[in-house]
Amino acid sequence: MTDLSPTLELACQLISRPSVTPEDAGCQQMMAERLEAIGFHCEFLRFGEVDNLWAIRGSEGPILAFAGHTDVVPPGPEQDWQFPPFEPTFHETDEGEMLFGRGAADMKGSLASMIVACEEFIADHSDHSGRIAFLITSDEEGPAINGTVKVIEWLEERNEKITWCMVGEPSSTTLTGDTIKNGRRGSLGCWLTVKGVQGHVAYPHLAENPIHVFAPALLELSSEVWDEGNEFFPATSFQVSNINSGTGATNVIPGDLKVIFNFRFSTELTENVLRERTEAILNKHKVNYEIEWNLSGHPFLTSAGPLIDACVESIREVTGIETELSTAGGTSDGRFIAPTGAQVVELGPVNATIHKVNECVKASDLDQLTSMYRVMLQKLLK
Repeated sequence: MTDLSPTLELACQLISRPSVTPEDAGCQQMMAERLEAIGFHCEFLRFGEVDNLWAIRGSEGPILAFAGHTDVVPPGPEQDWQFPPFEPTFHETDEGEMLFGRGAADMKGSLASMIVACEEFIADHSDHSGRIAFLITSDEEGPAINGTVKVIEWLEERNEKITWCMVGEPSSTTLTGDTIKNGRRGSLGCWLTVKGVQGHVAYPHLAENPIHVFAPALLELSSEVWDEGNEFFPATSFQVSNINSGTGATNVIPGDLKVIFNFRFSTELTENVLRERTEAILNKHKVNYEIEWNLSGHPFLTSAGPLIDACVESIREVTGIETELSTAGGTSDGRFIAPTGAQVVELGPVNATIHKVNECVKASDLDQLTSMYRVMLQKLLK
């Protein structure tokens, strides 16, 4: 493509920077220069090895914040890619003209759409009501310790509250705008060590096999109905992701068993309830264990309000699509923003290729996304 739209041109500039977590590779500086040119005040916040950007325009009124990340996951073996992952490439496919490159869908394409939407909106409404902000991190795809969560803590110390937050995660399923995420399930991880007594398999009475001890508890945990979900969330799920035990020898009863599992839970339950019920099952089966819990995020939900209305109407006006509200999928940085009282919605391109080799996005979808964001700004801040 020779004549690129402003959105596609900026998307290509961002994709060309190899910003693998926690590297930003200059993406935020590029974004800040565009934002400062249209009246934003930008502050760079570095926590540990993570770069973050807080940019804001306006001095009073509700804050509409665009949230996102400049970091991307590693591309994997570059020889497996049809085109070099950090050389944005347009290629015609059966679906139309596609933009290939790591981050095209997750989520440098969205970042470009956000910037250009603000440029277009401010050109027509320089005296808009309220405030527009950007909260950008380079730590979303990684540990998420020194990114959005730290910026939110910094904002809370300043008593700065986001009213509406648009997260640019790739939310769509088949067509851009067909799905928006108005909430996410909570994520509770567990590292469990079941203690036994190592011994010879020929003398089991002198040992205690932790695998055998844990098996009945695992059966109950995996068959337990934790809740029934609700109109916004599916039922809570329990999934084991790793089990490891033994020395590798065929004649040794292992001395311990290590298990990693995760709950994706709805608003019907709390972290404490899940922990208590899990440990009650382990105790019931007389398992000797050590346990370590890690809460990655509480469930959150934006069920109704001005932000949802503006998103639904914007998608309808731009595409004619009646969007679907969903809470499916993994976690996002929205989990750090919602507890402050903000309404949070995720709207971005189709997510079919995210984190994959040959990640790509339909080129025209990014221009559509720009229009959706611009119309949303008009509805909330004109």
